[in-house]
Amino acid sequence: MYRSASSSLEPKAIGGFLPERGADNPALRSSAKPRALIRIAGLRKRFANGTLALDGIDLDIKQGEFVSLLGPSGCGKSTLLRLIAGLSSVSEGTIEWPQSRYDAYGRPEPEIGFVFQEPTLMPWRTVAGNVALPLKVKRRPKAQITKAIAESLEMVGLGRFARTFPRQLSGGMKMRVSIARALADDPQILLMDEPFAALDEITRLKLNNDLLALWQKLQCTVVFVTHSVYESVFLSSRIIVMSSRPGRVIDDLSIDEPYPRTEEYRLSPAYAEHCRAVSLALKRAMAPGEQGPA
Repeated sequence: MYRSASSSLEPKAIGGFLPERGADNPALRSSAKPRALIRIAGLRKRFANGTLALDGIDLDIKQGEFVSLLGPSGCGKSTLLRLIAGLSSVSEGTIEWPQSRYDAYGRPEPEIGFVFQEPTLMPWRTVAGNVALPLKVKRRPKAQITKAIAESLEMVGLGRFARTFPRQLSGGMKMRVSIARALADDPQILLMDEPFAALDEITRLKLNNDLLALWQKLQCTVVFVTHSVYESVFLSSRIIVMSSRPGRVIDDLSIDEPYPRTEEYRLSPAYAEHCRAVSLALKRAMAPGEQGPA
């Protein structure tokens, strides 16, 4: 999944050195400080109709972070997520994977799980059948698929619903199936495009709690798109605030609060202060002639 404006298939030097070969590199195993999992430099995306969606995105995402992309509608949050996933091509700039595994051509091959805005379940397949789809596409062994289905459904609290069809599930349960499907192949990074936006507030809060528990258990990296200041402050270790189109990084805010985060955190002065700071950054992002981070 090497993505660049260049057509070269060779690993590209970053800052004068070649990307490390992931977990096989002893330096990465021994380093106490998280290294960049994704390195985005000079990223621009222009669609075929001439619309400039993203302009000059420079961003490093470290292993184990929970990063939220926050910004007004149309600022390119979902577009950026799709570029990271390799579902769309970059117009200019690069997306590098310094710690990824490599394929036979020297291109990074990160394991990515993607949760879309809608559950996108196949109605004629059972819950287990939906979760199995990406594993079957990758031709995983049958025993591995069976084990992965059971484990991922158990992680999202749907172990008893493997033989149930989507029409028999609530909206929140359908989204849990979508998350289970994304987790089934043990992804290195989980990309989530406003997965809870259509749910009622009670279900949304519950899934926020459950998502944090999963993230801590799996120790994967999460990049989460949201329109909600409150959701981003509760979930994230870091919030990237983006401007109106064309999308640019306006602010990069650290939410330096301990995990696990409980309902008490939602009522704390620290939570309120973080929400205030993020709201001000979002207001600045929506203002005419906004500037990037100082």
